[in-house]
Amino acid sequence: MAKQRDRRSYRVEPSTREDQRIDSVDSKANRDRRLITIFVVFFVVSTAISVIVYRSFYVPRMGTDSTILNISDRGLVKTDLSYREVLTENMKVSENISRRHFTNPVLAYITPWNSRGYELAKRFNSKLTHISPVWYDLKSEGTKLVLEGRHNADTGWISELRMKGDAQVLPRVVLEAIPVDLLRKRKQRDKAINLIIAECKEMEYDGIVLESWSRWAAYGVLHDPDMRQMALQFIQQLGQAMHSVILDRNSEKSLQLVYVIGPPHSENLQEYDFGPEDLRSLSNAVDGYSLMTYDFSGPKNPGPNAPLKWIHSIMQLLLGTSSGGSQSLAQKIFVGINFYGNDFVLSGGLGGGPITAREYLSLLEQHRPLLQWEKNSAEHFFLYSDDQHVKHVVFYPSLMSIVMRLEEAGSWGAGILNLGNWSRFGLFF
Repeated sequence: MAKQRDRRSYRVEPSTREDQRIDSVDSKANRDRRLITIFVVFFVVSTAISVIVYRSFYVPRMGTDSTILNISDRGLVKTDLSYREVLTENMKVSENISRRHFTNPVLAYITPWNSRGYELAKRFNSKLTHISPVWYDLKSEGTKLVLEGRHNADTGWISELRMKGDAQVLPRVVLEAIPVDLLRKRKQRDKAINLIIAECKEMEYDGIVLESWSRWAAYGVLHDPDMRQMALQFIQQLGQAMHSVILDRNSEKSLQLVYVIGPPHSENLQEYDFGPEDLRSLSNAVDGYSLMTYDFSGPKNPGPNAPLKWIHSIMQLLLGTSSGGSQSLAQKIFVGINFYGNDFVLSGGLGGGPITAREYLSLLEQHRPLLQWEKNSAEHFFLYSDDQHVKHVVFYPSLMSIVMRLEEAGSWGAGILNLGNWSRFGLFF
């Protein structure tokens, strides 16, 4: 498990290329021919083995859609990538909008900063199992609780979604109410639960995605064992209450609760970490976990967004190494995959932050950089200097990095959480 202070191990170091010299060790022509023959056979066999290994691990799980095979056969899923290939291929979105490649659950957030998300959610509806528009906040107003966000809800869009597929609509609700009052007072807890359930009924949602753990941690309430236990009890109470409500559209289903959790900060769990015991204790009340396996680095510690080894260690910590009861829990986890990147400042002061696909492509066109593969994190990056001669490092997900993270999630039997750019969505899901 990667500790917070160990993040320096993912330091960016530009790769170097060594020239290989082939010295002749035998002047006889027949010996040369034998060496060439051996080399050719080795190259062909090793290439064939690579293709077989890739398809045996990737294609069977993800499906055999022609687009997937096409990007593999054309050599686009690789570490040795050029900026020209990215610029040429970036607009080629998969035409397959119905058949799913990734057979495990897929949750996609619809965010205010990606206006295309609404339209693309309709287009790729059949590839999704859960759709969560970022709409609601539950706040304290004096001694009262209010649920804000109804004005964001688009009932027409929801109707169109349901005409095109079966994905569940679970708006995100951020719990911003003062935690001490909410968790200690029974009337406040009951009021919060009633507000959420009433909104789900009236708006005909399938449930909600609740975000509260990070807020509680920021307030410091999770450091208190009693308050921490009350927090878990509130989630359990909410989940049970939601499960008691049967959907009008489908009498075999009830309201669902997906809960947002952050990655533990180290193997030695802190009070504010959501750990394996919490995962198990809420297993009957929570239907899914939105796991935030992204934003590993920041302006103060520039580097990769979601190191692959870090993701693996988080899953191992939460689920353990045994395949017994962990399999059912793994199926409830949506492993976060970022479809956005970061542009960090390396000199002249710290700074920078997230960038969208449009900004990334603009940087490629402007600087024509050398894309490099950082093997410790399994991510592509490049370096450039801006107009003020300040050095930057840019990490952005590539086809290769995404494939490797899908494989990691699939190896656990977990689902996927999509964040950011949808332009490659049809290729993978």
